[in-house]
Amino acid sequence: MKKLLLIVSFLFPVLSYAQSKKPVPSTYDVLIGTYTNGTSKGIYVYRLYEETGKLSYLNEFTNVDDTAFTNPSYLCVSNNNKFVYAVNENTKGGVTALTFNANTGKMKFINNQPSQGADPCYVAVDKDQKNIFIANYSSGSLAVLPVNKDGSLSPASQVIQDAGTGPVKDRQEGPHVHMAALSPNEKFLLYNDLGTDKINIERYHASKPQPLSPADPAFVSVAPGNGPRHIVFSADGKHAYLIQEIGGFINAYNYDNGKLTQIQSLDMKLPAFGGNIGSAAIKISPDGRFLYASNRGNANEIVVYSINADNGQLTYVSRSSTLGKGPRDFSIDPQGKFLIVANQNSDSIYVYRLDKKTGSLTGVVSNLNIGNPVCLKIVSAE
Repeated sequence: MKKLLLIVSFLFPVLSYAQSKKPVPSTYDVLIGTYTNGTSKGIYVYRLYEETGKLSYLNEFTNVDDTAFTNPSYLCVSNNNKFVYAVNENTKGGVTALTFNANTGKMKFINNQPSQGADPCYVAVDKDQKNIFIANYSSGSLAVLPVNKDGSLSPASQVIQDAGTGPVKDRQEGPHVHMAALSPNEKFLLYNDLGTDKINIERYHASKPQPLSPADPAFVSVAPGNGPRHIVFSADGKHAYLIQEIGGFINAYNYDNGKLTQIQSLDMKLPAFGGNIGSAAIKISPDGRFLYASNRGNANEIVVYSINADNGQLTYVSRSSTLGKGPRDFSIDPQGKFLIVANQNSDSIYVYRLDKKTGSLTGVVSNLNIGNPVCLKIVSAE
């Protein structure tokens, strides 16, 4: 009897641990933000099946009484998967709050608020769902809007207006804020200004009436004319990687408590490349081993780098065609099996299988046609 009890007591922790582990989802929702000046009418939701990489139509949100709902180009999903926030990328500038049912893919309108700037192109929400952050591209400003318990948005609590120019006169005639990204511990917010070649750094205090205040230093400059666009952090929070739209370079940084120290700068382009440049999205694989970046212009490709786990530096691995024009965004599923790319200018989306050992794209497993796809967000459907 004592022997039996000993065996049970030994096994119980193992069984408890196994039972406490959450099952790995086998299906995901892919939310697609679009421009609505073509065949698209709004936001679309497709189901991604992990066994095959196939996409199937699930739902859409394509109309609302508020006429401000146009060009829901960039999206973010709340940490509890219950709310979606979509910028309305137009000269008036707005952001729309929606409820979201991950099981059905259905969305319902909650409310709309002005973004306090023209052509908002990026939106992010903190983990505690206290505030959203909007990058207003054309007016060069950053806006903070409080999030209410029901997911609705209050008017902006803070607006930061950038100023300045860059050497590329047709692209940098003024400030152009392109992204706002919270640090992994959410104590800092970094926002990139393509027009002034700066990564601006703000301290973040969610509960304050004006939650952002300049860090020290308040910004880091990149090489003139490069045009910083998007930034992504490593899983351990020790490194950050910046893609630069105009120059086509990726910068690697050491990151420590709001401070960036550049350690590397790589040219995404092939040595003989002489076409137009339009670097866009940058992402890291779920296992943290590989970095992916998209190039538009005449390249229309995904470039893959391996990440050195010790020092954060990048090494070129491979590049693959996106089979379309204007790969504005792409996303990697949480299991690291597939990379989905949105070709904005050819109305196409392709799902590539990833080689987990090399990081390379190995082939297309499915595709679909969507008018002007701009943003892809993948969330668990379970």
